[in-house]
Amino acid sequence: MDSILIPLLILVAVIAGVLLLIRSFTKRSAESKADAAGANAPMDPVELARESAAKLNQEQHRQLYSLIAQGQGMAAIKLYLQATGEGLRASRNAVGALAAHPQPFTPEALPKDLIADDDDGPERFPYRYRAIVSKGDVTREVSSNMLNDEIYGRIRTLAKSGDVEGAALALTRHSDINIKQAREFIELLDD
Repeated sequence: MDSILIPLLILVAVIAGVLLLIRSFTKRSAESKADAAGANAPMDPVELARESAAKLNQEQHRQLYSLIAQGQGMAAIKLYLQATGEGLRASRNAVGALAAHPQPFTPEALPKDLIADDDDGPERFPYRYRAIVSKGDVTREVSSNMLNDEIYGRIRTLAKSGDVEGAALALTRHSDINIKQAREFIELLDD
């Protein structure tokens, strides 16, 4: 009987140890899943865009939006990742939010030359907006710090509704191009 008792006690001790290990791994796994779920909770995309833009300096902000405008999403993600040091997933989400909800660069105090002096002139933004259109071999670009997505959207709406002259006048008011160049640009907008 003594010969069976010692191996039996060893077996019970091993089983108890294995059960304790399984329980501790299960508990850690559940805790890490709960932490991950809390860390990956979806954030409001507009708020994410605001927070993401605040992490960039003026040159990084300009470069990022230039890459987004050119359709170079991977390069934009890489730039954001290098600029902020955030992870790949966080950088991808931030660039997606910035593309969907453009944010102006907002330093502590705007330089005096970027603040509009009169109320009836177009607002000047602290970044240059690039609008590019092409048809066939013809490509036109307008780059201005008096344009943004909202204004450009209104110009496109005017052009699509058939008011080419109104769209051209609006484009000349919000850029440094003449009426002839504006008409050429408007004609190239997709129907």
